[in-house]
Amino acid sequence: MTYRTFALIALFAASARGQGGLYSQCESEHLSGWTGATTCVSGAVCTVSNDYYSQCLPGTATTTAASTTTASTTKTTTATAPGSSNTGAAGPLKYVGVNIAGFDFGCNTDGSCTASAAYPPLTQYYGKDGKGQMTHFVNDDGYNVFRLPVGWQFLTNNVLGAPVNQTNLAIYDALVQTCLDTGAACIIDIHNYARWNGGIIGQGGPTNAQFAATWSEIATKYKDTANVIFGVMNEPHDIPDITLWAGSVQAAVTAIRNAGATTQLILLPGNDWTSAGTFISNGSGDALKKVVNPDGSTTGLIFDVHKYLDSDNSGTHPECVTNNIDGAWAPLATWLRANGRQAFNTETGGGNVASCATYMCQQIAYQAQNSDVFLGYVGWAAGNFDVSYVLSELPAGSGSSWTDTSLVAACMAPRAGAQKGSTL
Repeated sequence: MTYRTFALIALFAASARGQGGLYSQCESEHLSGWTGATTCVSGAVCTVSNDYYSQCLPGTATTTAASTTTASTTKTTTATAPGSSNTGAAGPLKYVGVNIAGFDFGCNTDGSCTASAAYPPLTQYYGKDGKGQMTHFVNDDGYNVFRLPVGWQFLTNNVLGAPVNQTNLAIYDALVQTCLDTGAACIIDIHNYARWNGGIIGQGGPTNAQFAATWSEIATKYKDTANVIFGVMNEPHDIPDITLWAGSVQAAVTAIRNAGATTQLILLPGNDWTSAGTFISNGSGDALKKVVNPDGSTTGLIFDVHKYLDSDNSGTHPECVTNNIDGAWAPLATWLRANGRQAFNTETGGGNVASCATYMCQQIAYQAQNSDVFLGYVGWAAGNFDVSYVLSELPAGSGSSWTDTSLVAACMAPRAGAQKGSTL
């Protein structure tokens, strides 16, 4: 990370060499050159996230006073966060990664996609170097999961109800295998917003049987691949009947399990663009918690949620205005514990600006505090996006030399803050 980025991170503290505010960065004994806060305000403790980043999290320090004028950093692993009356064991999130976009290009929010518009993020198909990106993210940043969005129309070559097109599937599988070769988990995500050309699945559009048939073929191919995760559908929205949608999700889950994929995780998406903030209030939680495996269990069935940090939760603005804790993550954590379930934030992100580094670091810290119910997060997005894209997480470089965006370098990567470049 460049000295310019150190200067920006220093702005997150309450004052230089003073007390850091709640969720601001504080001194880490491993962070050479840090000139910001070394202690935290009352009710918070400087907590080490990794070798390069510490943050003021809710809790009480238990160390004795240091003999020097600089207080020692307390390495605590538990804390009680505002907005939640009960927190589980804190610790590393199980999954942290990034979306590798390209096969979803040409898909619109009404579920209209064009197979020919898919743009494989692999150099052999004249795309960007998705292999190099993923290798860098794993080896240099510590990522361990990638979400690989793909249009339903690409999979069936634009024909609703047709079998999966094997030529197109082989092209998509090239990305899946490249992902698997890194050792990471790979999320297969049908990116159609619960629709096909405007028609809602199971509610006037494609039938549940058509949806389930596609998933059955995909699951048959990957049934013996442990590191594959099945993302049933990207961002359903404006679904008239959430109970009927839960029935569509159930059809997909049953098809996946009956195809022989009995051990992999399956991600269950709710309404309202899969918003974590409305998952409870819009009825998605109550409807989807009734989705079960063929044996009646809910093992491996994880709720799929998204949350952006900009003013309208759209992920279309460079500036971030919230950490989403009080409005989304704390209520959801409480609900998940009460129901004995877990959720996975498979889309989140922000611009490469100081406000997003502040709020994103806070959101991630909260999720890590509640890692018993939150499996992790996947940033949006790298792959075939251009570096000018507002939420770009595309690293610059090639071969074995890559430079992360400032948001990835500041806090999204598990090794955030390491001595590497910044594009801010």
